[in-house]
Amino acid sequence: MASRFPLPCRGPAPRRELLRIGGLGALGLTLGDLAPRMSPAGAAVPPCRPRARNCIVLFLAGGPPQHETFDPKPGAPVEIRGPFLPVSTSVPGVSFCELLPRTAALAHRLCVIRSMTTGIHSHSTSGAFMLTGHEPVSSAENVPASAADWPSIAAAVGALRPSDTAPLDAVILPEALVNNPAIPWPGQNGGFMGPAWHPHLFRCDPTAARIEIDGLAVPDEAAGLRLGVRRSLLEGLDRYPLAGSPALLDSDRVRREAFELLNAGPTRAALELDREAVATRDRYGRTKFGQSVLLARRLVEAGVRLVQVNYPREPGDTTANNPLWDTHADNAGRLKNVLCPAFDAAFAALVDDLADRGLLDETLVVAMGEFGRTPRINAAGGRDHWGSVFSVALAGAGLPGGGVIGASDPHGAQPVDRPVRPPDLAATIFHLLGIPPAAEFRDGQARPHTVITGGVPLRELVG
Repeated sequence: MASRFPLPCRGPAPRRELLRIGGLGALGLTLGDLAPRMSPAGAAVPPCRPRARNCIVLFLAGGPPQHETFDPKPGAPVEIRGPFLPVSTSVPGVSFCELLPRTAALAHRLCVIRSMTTGIHSHSTSGAFMLTGHEPVSSAENVPASAADWPSIAAAVGALRPSDTAPLDAVILPEALVNNPAIPWPGQNGGFMGPAWHPHLFRCDPTAARIEIDGLAVPDEAAGLRLGVRRSLLEGLDRYPLAGSPALLDSDRVRREAFELLNAGPTRAALELDREAVATRDRYGRTKFGQSVLLARRLVEAGVRLVQVNYPREPGDTTANNPLWDTHADNAGRLKNVLCPAFDAAFAALVDDLADRGLLDETLVVAMGEFGRTPRINAAGGRDHWGSVFSVALAGAGLPGGGVIGASDPHGAQPVDRPVRPPDLAATIFHLLGIPPAAEFRDGQARPHTVITGGVPLRELVG
């Protein structure tokens, strides 16, 4: 399909070059994950006609089951369909699982892909495929992250569609994705674009009375007057620049953006969830996931281009017993009592909030996991890894509401219509954000790469 956008212009990508400089650390200021950021050499500027200004990705780590979410199979045997019934949605003829009543009520604002497929049954590598849109070399589990990895969608958006109003372009919260025991997934960062283009990781607990971001804080002794004094000292340093030092080339900009974050700027204010009404926080759910989703909405309102919320581990999730959505045992109980209520509340509240604030048409929301679950329930009452077919839900960005793309077979085991692979989903996300698949970035050897290889934006979504 031909792109509806012209080819990108050539030249350096416009962005604020956030630099961690030694002077800031010496003055008692911590910027943490605000790494040095220089535009990838030769990066192509995307066209300036995006359908969406912002994107929120809700990543349901562990693999949510298609049967108990967006693709119920009421006609299948009980060992396949499970104990839950379908529920009618706001779209005639479309049903979701009864565990998602709030989401079902806003199906007219959603587009659901029921034929997503990676063909990979390993958390980390199927996850890397979904997060980058680039098929990994190996489908094995626990492949270590590497500087040669393909950049994540979040990193590419930060590089090629930087925010024009906030010092942060792409943020991941409240934690990184890891396998037990704390083995990082590949495909979460800037990959071969370099660490300067890693999305900013906000490690935090949004349920706490005061959110503390690891590595992003003003020490107590730097507050108030002393923070102002240190700002003056930074200004004084500019009178004696170190010739040729890249760390000071953009110090005016660095200082402005550092103090915007540290001294009550809009981005910093977005972290103050106590500014939200109690009723609003309750609607999102007082879970770590729910409050993270609310924080994501506040960050895009403050101008952050892309926020990815990883479903967080709660106490006990570092064990082998069903961490996150990885329901190898007691699938029904875990979904009914923990997982689906938390997702249903937060996802529905987010979509409704964005619509009420007039932001839904300019914000793309994507809810996905790394894969689905096996069609047959195992002897432990669980479902196992299944990359053959699963569901993804999208909203906003002017997408046609109430749509269903593709279909799985009567057992929810294989796609039977319109298979959608990660390169197609990634190409769709980029297209809606104004980044065509032909946009380029360069690796450490200055070799050009197109943002996505082999993917075609879904015609049902981009027109």
